[in-house]
Amino acid sequence: MSTEESRSEEKMRFDYFFMAVNSIRHRKLRSWLTVVGIIIGVAAIISLITMSRSLQGTIEQQFETFGANRIFVSGKGFQGPGTMSNGLTMKDVETIEKISGFKYITPGLFRSAEVIYNKEKGFTLVGGLPAEQYSEFLADTGVEMQAGRAIKDNEKYVAIIGSRVAEKMFSKELSVGNRIKINKVDFKIVGIVKEIGNAQDDNQISIPLDTAREIFNEPESVDTIIVQVKSSSDILAIQEKIEKGLERKRGDTNFEVVTASQILEQINQVLGVMQIVLVGIAAISLLVGAIGIMNSIYTSVLERTKEIGIMKAIGARNPDILWIFLIEAGMIGLVGGILGTALGAGMALAVGPIAKQAGFPMIISLEVSVLLFGLLFAFIVGMISGILPAYQASKLKPVDALRYE
Repeated sequence: MSTEESRSEEKMRFDYFFMAVNSIRHRKLRSWLTVVGIIIGVAAIISLITMSRSLQGTIEQQFETFGANRIFVSGKGFQGPGTMSNGLTMKDVETIEKISGFKYITPGLFRSAEVIYNKEKGFTLVGGLPAEQYSEFLADTGVEMQAGRAIKDNEKYVAIIGSRVAEKMFSKELSVGNRIKINKVDFKIVGIVKEIGNAQDDNQISIPLDTAREIFNEPESVDTIIVQVKSSSDILAIQEKIEKGLERKRGDTNFEVVTASQILEQINQVLGVMQIVLVGIAAISLLVGAIGIMNSIYTSVLERTKEIGIMKAIGARNPDILWIFLIEAGMIGLVGGILGTALGAGMALAVGPIAKQAGFPMIISLEVSVLLFGLLFAFIVGMISGILPAYQASKLKPVDALRYE
């Protein structure tokens, strides 16, 4: 191809672009109504993908803070703090203590309880851990004190409260040294935990395990056993030893032994399925937008049939006509993609403060790859939607087009 022919081809492409722009400008209302469908679909997809990936990143970050060198042993009925377990006792703790390779073992007991301060009542989760392990456990889990200190060995009727308990449970803010009643038993507040970031932890009260057994009348029960392993390279071997040891000693398998990484993997699988389902639902609105583009281009072809005939009569080829309408469809998709991506990003960012207010601060991060995906996806959807009407336009015979009224 000569230089002159190359320049001519380039000029024609610009002409196609400007013709498409003029066509959209002359049909503003119809074009905007078509674009709205794409905006809604792209905004839904971008916001849902961003929020689900941000949620996944936030959970992973919290697990990294909590530590990867942990094994959790629980009964089959235990679904997390605040639920009853099925069958774990201090005998199980003693069985695990006979296994080597761990730093320490922390049995935990969790119950919902009535809390009273200055005749005001509240209800929250109360967790009991061994008094002698509080300092080490809080340090290993990255929990910091906002005020006061951790529970010390041999202390009994003392409590550490979460930030939301201190600030929001009662009309008057609690502070170190105040006394509260838990299940009608007096406790002195010795520490306030700095805000962790989720409502359950920030609403929790922690007391010594022996005291929890006393006030909840649970002399032997254990809800969960947390095993802090010395080295992460030994974690799977120790997990297997714990499973075999408990099964041999108990004579049943009415328990679960999982690592922090396995819990995270299960959560990620659930989030992955949710992401696919939510994006699939959002894609339906994008499909509606694509049908809107197809309808708009079909209408444009009908309105410009005589114009197509004139262009063909003066030398326009079928591919030229095809490209004019494809560019128009692609531009509608691109404009919808730009506005939809901006709207979706704004919606995702707005979720951050709302989630924090609800007690679960989520770190919303906008990924360039996701935003570019939104733009490219909308453009491609627009182009694909325009293929059929554009092809129909390109196949019009000049004589028939010129006769069209």
